[in-house]
Amino acid sequence: MSKQRVTRRQFLNYTLTGVGGFMAAGMLMPMVRFAVDPVLKHNAAGDYVVTKQKIDEITNEPVRVDFSFEQKDAWYTSEVTNTAWVYKDENGEIVALSPVCKHLGCTVDWNTDATHPEHFFCPCHNGLYTKDGVNVPGTPPAAPLDVYPYKDVDGYLALGKAEPRKGA
Repeated sequence: MSKQRVTRRQFLNYTLTGVGGFMAAGMLMPMVRFAVDPVLKHNAAGDYVVTKQKIDEITNEPVRVDFSFEQKDAWYTSEVTNTAWVYKDENGEIVALSPVCKHLGCTVDWNTDATHPEHFFCPCHNGLYTKDGVNVPGTPPAAPLDVYPYKDVDGYLALGKAEPRKGA
């Protein structure tokens, strides 16, 4: 044991420093956890959503495929419905395009403009895309439609998160 006695002033100083440290830690820990928790949390962004579209029923004519999934934002969970335009190209490969126009985010439809048949048409500002989702020069869209990665899950089409077209 130490032969030096603790004075009242030292005792009070040690006590207040300790209590202040605990209070500071109590205030900082939630902030640190808030900042670090999303980094450590498992990210389901790479997951695929199985649609009701059978792969063997997909033809060379684009069809609208709606699919729903559960989305969690912080503490709020909601059901989200997305859409894709799906068809098979000349090589028999499946193409899944996002219907969101790259100009202002409107929804494009297939073959709805009588003056431009066999095109995706955006009614907001007369934007046009070819069948493969490439923007037609001279129309408002500045980039091609995003594409969905896909997988075959027991004969049904499964779509991932839409990604910008590579090389565009």
